Order: sequence, then C-alpha cells, then structure tokens
Amino acid sequence: MINPAALRARSETEAASFPPLLARAEHLAGAVLLGEHGRRRAGIGDDFWQYRPSQTGDSLRMIDHRRSAMGDQNFVREREWQIAQSVMLWCDQGASMRFSSIDDLPTKADRARVLSLAMAILLSRAGERVGLTGTRLPPRRGNAQILRLAEYLSEDDAAEYSPPEHRAMIPSAAALFVSDFMGDIAEVQLALTKAANRGVRGVLLQVLDPSEESFPFTGRTIFESMGGGLRHETLKANDLRDRYLERLAERKEQLRHLCALTGWHYGVHHTDKSAQAGLLWLYQSMAGGART
Repeated sequence: MINPAALRARSETEAASFPPLLARAEHLAGAVLLGEHGRRRAGIGDDFWQYRPSQTGDSLRMIDHRRSAMGDQNFVREREWQIAQSVMLWCDQGASMRFSSIDDLPTKADRARVLSLAMAILLSRAGERVGLTGTRLPPRRGNAQILRLAEYLSEDDAAEYSPPEHRAMIPSAAALFVSDFMGDIAEVQLALTKAANRGVRGVLLQVLDPSEESFPFTGRTIFESMGGGLRHETLKANDLRDRYLERLAERKEQLRHLCALTGWHYGVHHTDKSAQAGLLWLYQSMAGGART
C-alpha cells in the first residue's frame, strides 16, 4: 500500500522546480519580442500577403478591382496561409545533462529546459500547437499546455544518457531536439531518420558546458559520470586532451552531417553564453532562417 505522506513528499519534491522554470522561461520569452508569424505562402487566412497578376483559371471574384484600376492588368489579392502547425519537443532529461563545471554556470539540463519551454511559449503565442515527442503530451495550444510542458520538463531521468523519443511522429510536423548528444549516436540517427521519413523537419540543438569544449584538466583526475555508472581515473589527464577533442569534433560533424541529410538545422549552445542569444537562434532556425 502506498504511504500518502511519502507520496505527497515525493510529489512536492518533483514539482519544486516547476514554478521557477516556468517563471524564467516566461521572462526569457518576454525579452524576445517576436510577433505572430504566418506560413508565408498563399492560402487560407485573414491577413493580406501580396498582390499577383491574375492567371488563367482565376475567377472574377478573386480580382482586386481597386488595385487593378491603377493599370492595365488585373491583380489578385492573396492572403497568407495561417494554418497552425504542430511542433514536438524533446528535451534530454538524462543524468549527463545535470553537469556544470563551476557553480556560477547553469547545468546543461537547466539551460536546455529553459530554452525548450521559452521556445514553446513563443510558438504557442504565434498560434502553433506544441507538445512532447511520443504519446505523453500531444501538441495543443494554450496556457494549460504550457503548464503541462513545464511540469514534464522539470522531471529527471535516471539513465546516464537519454535517447531521443521518436514514437508517434506527426507527419509534416516540426520538431525541436535539445541535448548534449553525448550518448549513442545510433539513437539520434534512428530518431531523425524516422522523422524525415514522415516529413518532419526541425532543429537539433547541442547544449555543452564550456569545459566540455576546452578540456582544461591536467594531472591526476577522476572522471565520473553524473549518474555514477561510469568512472575513470588517470594520472595524466592532459594526455587525454587531444583524443577527447578529436572525438568531440567527430561527434559534432556526425550530428551536422545527419541534420544535413534529413533537412534539419544543427546548432551548438554553450551554458556560459546568454540564454536570450540561444533562444533567438532557435526561433530563427525554427522559422527556417539560421543554419550552421
């Protein structure tokens, strides 16, 4: 039988990080003043997009007589297509993400969660449906959905490295994957291949601590994974530096190549950089602007 007191204590512990995460994500999203965006092509909608010369097959009702009266050619007034899109998020909550090299820096998990939720807030304000990959939280609109996202993103995964969730990919949707991508590359390849096969395009953001880029370790050093499952001791850590940096560069190139093959955007964000800069890059990439 479940002890109610223990269940409540555990639930309160799990939920403790949820309100601060939401507050910080709201603040970050508010600092990035990005207005509502449409689909930027002709279709069903209320907003004017462009005039174009009339073509064979256009009905007389489509002609804008005021614009056409300005010259000798008939013009059609087109509206912008504003069908809401489904956007699926996957934010790595594995143990490796709970690393921070110094106390003054956020953990990779903290930065990944704030960026993911702030991006969800911006997308929701733009009229998109946002949810999680998999079946746990299908894409929806509204503040209630943002609250549910904040709650789920506040949870931790006991696994050292969490693989990207690739179930229940919605055809022709958009996606955002945020992780350090230090785990099995085959899992990432499987997820992006499945996504591409269903017409899903998106953004893959690799979040790294600055020490993971520079490898500043020398002398006797004990390396231990955040989950405690991996441990390595060396007397000459500096001898490992070149091999480590080579492996890191190889992993980045694998991710970049995989994104290029599947039509995704790839980017790297470091936790010593501003979260606002990371969010701006994410927004531009989701809109199809930025590409590494």
